[in-house]
Amino acid sequence: MNYSQTLEFLFSAMPPFQQKGASAYKPGLERITEFCRLLGNPQRNFYTIHVAGTNGKGSVSHMLASILQQAGYRTGLFTSPHLRDFRERIRVDGEMISKQKIVNFVDKYRNAMLDAELSFFEMTAALAFDYFAQSDVEVAVIETGLGGRLDATNIITPLVSVITNIGLEHTALLGDTLPQIAAEKAGIIKKSIPVVIGEADEACNGVFEARAAELKSRVIYAEKVFGVEAQRPEGNGQYFEVVRHRDGHRFCLTLGLAGNYQRRNIITACAVADYLHEETPLTISRRAFVDGVRNVAELTSLQGRWQTIGTDPCIICDTGHNAHGLKYVTEQLKASRYERLYCVLGFVKDKNLDEILPLFPKEAYYIFTQAGVERAVAAADLAARAETFGLHGETVDTVAKALERAKEMARPEDMIFVGGSTFVVAEVL
Repeated sequence: MNYSQTLEFLFSAMPPFQQKGASAYKPGLERITEFCRLLGNPQRNFYTIHVAGTNGKGSVSHMLASILQQAGYRTGLFTSPHLRDFRERIRVDGEMISKQKIVNFVDKYRNAMLDAELSFFEMTAALAFDYFAQSDVEVAVIETGLGGRLDATNIITPLVSVITNIGLEHTALLGDTLPQIAAEKAGIIKKSIPVVIGEADEACNGVFEARAAELKSRVIYAEKVFGVEAQRPEGNGQYFEVVRHRDGHRFCLTLGLAGNYQRRNIITACAVADYLHEETPLTISRRAFVDGVRNVAELTSLQGRWQTIGTDPCIICDTGHNAHGLKYVTEQLKASRYERLYCVLGFVKDKNLDEILPLFPKEAYYIFTQAGVERAVAAADLAARAETFGLHGETVDTVAKALERAKEMARPEDMIFVGGSTFVVAEVL
């Protein structure tokens, strides 16, 4: 098979969650454990950092990978979902896995994957582990797909576990309360291995602490280790003044990502890097950290986080797609400067629109659309639902046409926002 045929086989034989939704989810570690045993347990050949959370885990994972690269380590990065290219999920030192490596892996293990009845995500995780081992990766940042306890990535034994935050998402699969979801995320905590919590939450802290106590693991709350004393935009990123609480040490850095919500993610990355440097075999200099966060977008190709994709008018896209994440996005929208705001919005069917839609500003003009995926909410249905929350506008049947429509109406002093779904953002990048 060539690369196109290989992808066609994977997407048809093992439909991914991002396309099919809950029907593609296969919880449990038995299949991935057995399959990785067949591969020779490649996940044991390098150090790992395991990152879970409702929001921010992608940004934090990319920051950590960039920092480790700058520290001189050959670094793997496994994330999901992809925006444009399946290969975005698997990178070594910022470079995507080659098409031929994917073809070779599938050719070799096709029958074994089918016999094992692997999910798409399980196959992708196994491919990443195998590729990292073959590529002589020294340390890999591994992002969970969904949850944690039963996630395919949870067969690793990391140097440190990271849980960025907890919000209500995938409630049908993970639970419909914050403590229930926290318990699933806490499943990545390993015996005697510390866990860094990015955002403390009274509803969840007890869950993390109980699980950690059971496993004799330490809980590190990032905000108790570092704080941000100043934050302001700077170029295409933003400037931070950070303080380490235990000794009052202050330092300045520039993050190569916009979005006010990155304040929480930078504190998490600081706490993880500090732990890695102080208490593991890894050495991360202050220079490596500063250069890593400044160059994160260039070194890891992270996209879709409050990203400017046009000027005059300013066009911003963001992949925030649940109430927890969109709360921060819409707060920044409301605080931004413009004459008029146009929002190109689309969502997938498993999102709680009754929680999400009230977050958006009523004075904006909306172009409701739908991405080209099976899970997308029909534009007309979205518009009807939005009307009940005082959000008015029109429908356009494709994302590309919706953005063009917004550009036709907007003046140079206006602003266009594109978001609601990873799939919507993917179609404008």
